[in-house]
Amino acid sequence: METRKFKPGDWVKIKGTDDSPKMEVLKYISKEEPFTGIVNNDTITECVYYKNGERFTRTIHQNRLLKLLKTGGIYKS
Repeated sequence: METRKFKPGDWVKIKGTDDSPKMEVLKYISKEEPFTGIVNNDTITECVYYKNGERFTRTIHQNRLLKLLKTGGIYKS
């Protein structure tokens, strides 16, 4: 089992892509492995981002994410 790298509220983006949106981690999601039947609660994150005022959610493996030092800035008022 892997350890969790992020907490809810952390700001992240996808590694290796410059045009990926800045996202906020919402929570970790349980995923069952199809062959072994083992439930994994510590690797898949649900993230939220906004584009043109529309809200999108995305599920991404935590090893594909990079934590950002500068936080905030995706919400438009």
